[in-house]
Amino acid sequence: MLKEKFRKFPSAPFLFANKDHFPPLVLELEFFMKTGDTTFILICAALVMLMTPGLAFFYGGLERRKNVLNTMMMSFFIMGIASVLWIAVGYSLSFVGDHGGIIGSLQNAFGLGLGRGPSAYAPTIPKLAYVAFQMMFALITPALITGAVAGRMNFKALFWFIIFWLLLVYCPLAHMVWGKGGLLGEVLGSVDFAGGNVVHISSGFSGLVLALIIGKRRGYDRVTYHTHNIPFVLLGAAMLWFGWFGFNAGSALSAGSLAAHAFITTNTSAGIAMIVWMLIDVAVTGKPTAVGAATGAVLGLVAITPGAGFVPIWTSFIIGGVVSPLAYFMVSVVKPRLGYDDALDAFGCHGIGGIWGGIATGLFASRSVNPAARWNGLVFGDTHLFFAQLIAISATIVIAVFGTFMIAKVVSIFVPLRVDAADERRGLDISQHGEKAYPSFTGMD
Repeated sequence: MLKEKFRKFPSAPFLFANKDHFPPLVLELEFFMKTGDTTFILICAALVMLMTPGLAFFYGGLERRKNVLNTMMMSFFIMGIASVLWIAVGYSLSFVGDHGGIIGSLQNAFGLGLGRGPSAYAPTIPKLAYVAFQMMFALITPALITGAVAGRMNFKALFWFIIFWLLLVYCPLAHMVWGKGGLLGEVLGSVDFAGGNVVHISSGFSGLVLALIIGKRRGYDRVTYHTHNIPFVLLGAAMLWFGWFGFNAGSALSAGSLAAHAFITTNTSAGIAMIVWMLIDVAVTGKPTAVGAATGAVLGLVAITPGAGFVPIWTSFIIGGVVSPLAYFMVSVVKPRLGYDDALDAFGCHGIGGIWGGIATGLFASRSVNPAARWNGLVFGDTHLFFAQLIAISATIVIAVFGTFMIAKVVSIFVPLRVDAADERRGLDISQHGEKAYPSFTGMD
């Protein structure tokens, strides 16, 4: 039987001639994997990796000149620290074994046992391809948090906060939502195609809590903050949009019709959300702004993420069309009235956008699109998924809020969370890194 399988593959003569060097079971499993799927997932992993530097440009362009390097570095350094943590313990805690549906095990810590053979989560790709793909989600998620505390957080404190947040908030959430035996996914039956709960809601609410703990930027109620580099914002948004195809289409975990479906819903939601934000800009200010268009596109990407591979294409018009006015209301009305300083609107965009996306998935999910969902959405006559989504969203918020509060308080015992007043006035580029983004520029900041 095994010999017959060999004859179906171009590499079979070599492998069969050298069969003594390969365990038969491993060879048997290897032939269920597909080169096309593996290539697709590795490309998608690279696309998702590009999103983190894209986020650095997006956030950096929105910040003030004196803080641009610090703001970009807050995203960029996470690429290193999250990569190391993911291979050391993160993947194993998230996707290997199960303890009460909450966390995995350390069975594959430091890459031990991650050898040949297919992934348990996607049988047509190797384990390491799945490890690499999921690693990129662990890179960008904590980077999203940093937008809420831009301009005043001590970089040393952020370094330790990110380490503990990844281990104590991200890994448990990834296991609960996507891991085998996970409490929110397998047990409850909620769905999250590419990270509405795990990525956006968790980072948005964590950013809000951290911003509240650290406090407002000095002069926040008196000073007008201006976007310092709009081309950076557009470049970052374009990189995010491009990378998001890997984020959402790649979450199909194979190069098939579901990936193509997620690709189309993702692009459609981004496009309609951008248009709606531009229309709001015209209605409010009389002119469409570049920053508004970029923000709207990112919001559409956030909102479609939980349901990209579960909802029909026509619903992406609704999902993208609703998220822009929701977020606009949050950042232009609710935030000023409540007075919290979410510097770059990480909560207003990712927290609120993620919640809407999760609810919309409960409304519009269809088993005809993806039978991985146990039930259809509320619009199609079933209430089970809708309430499962509400419970999962609520649980994610609780975990993110409580986890962030505890981690921030512990870190603050050893390292001040906030820079002092003099350093904040000088700018975090100089005070935290000893560098200037624009050394020859002497204008007002």
